[in-house]
Amino acid sequence: MRTAYITHPACQQHDTGPLHPECASRLNAIDDQLISTGLRDVLRHVDAPEVNADELLRVHTLEHVETVSAMIPDSGYARLDPDTIVSPSSLVAAYRAAGAAVAAVDLVATGELDSAFCAVRPPGHHAESNRAMGFCLFNNIAVGAAHALEAHGVGKVAILDFDVHQGNGTEEIFAGDDRVLFCSTFQHPFFPFTPVPPNNANRVNVTLDATARSEEFRAAVTDHWMPALERFRPEMIFVSAGFDAHVDDDMSHVSLTDADFRWVAERIVDVASRFASGRIVATLEGGYELKSLARCVEAHLRILMGV
Repeated sequence: MRTAYITHPACQQHDTGPLHPECASRLNAIDDQLISTGLRDVLRHVDAPEVNADELLRVHTLEHVETVSAMIPDSGYARLDPDTIVSPSSLVAAYRAAGAAVAAVDLVATGELDSAFCAVRPPGHHAESNRAMGFCLFNNIAVGAAHALEAHGVGKVAILDFDVHQGNGTEEIFAGDDRVLFCSTFQHPFFPFTPVPPNNANRVNVTLDATARSEEFRAAVTDHWMPALERFRPEMIFVSAGFDAHVDDDMSHVSLTDADFRWVAERIVDVASRFASGRIVATLEGGYELKSLARCVEAHLRILMGV
């Protein structure tokens, strides 16, 4: 399988301040893991371009884009909310993070590559159409999915989100859009503490108790995601790949293992091969314990590549 690894040095220059969990060390740890295992040598490396205004405005309001831009300080730090910190290089990093999803779609939707993984920050799935929050400025996965729908004529896409936090932004952006199936698992009640709407033909939320382990997570995917995907038959699959439900990650209480993240990647690849011509675009969301994050991204990439 031909897989792109899309990132940019600007994503490491997004400085969130000392001791912030969403830090540049996350990308460094992933890169070190790929180098040490030799996987880096067999990936197609692509520099993430900057997203353009038209691509952003498919999912965000002009007011939101202007507000984020205006909040970027000339020096030091600024807070968009108690958790979301920006610094002078944050806007360029956010443009590259969203642009990575666009570049991934261009490569995968045209058949040049089979799949792509965007190793970018800031993450995106909490960013709503008119609101930055939860470490997220722009909704990278939503930008990519909208690009597939609008620029490449893809008829139906599925967005699969296994981050331990609810992908409230993605859900809000595509609410009511019958071209998009959004499937997610997340700890509840937990940040972002937004209401969990009832499921319907285009939305499958499966909440996990704080005590959830492998059995509960795998049942959520098998019993809820898979039937919905079988019915929907997506033409392209997008993955909000958050690894903060790992047992070693203190960002949550859910206790998944490396094996669970390999397992869900295998399920995703199987669905993509049956309905979506194998086309998958994944973008990094959470995952803050550096060793488990690096291992799980490596495993996710290996599954995408068929290695």
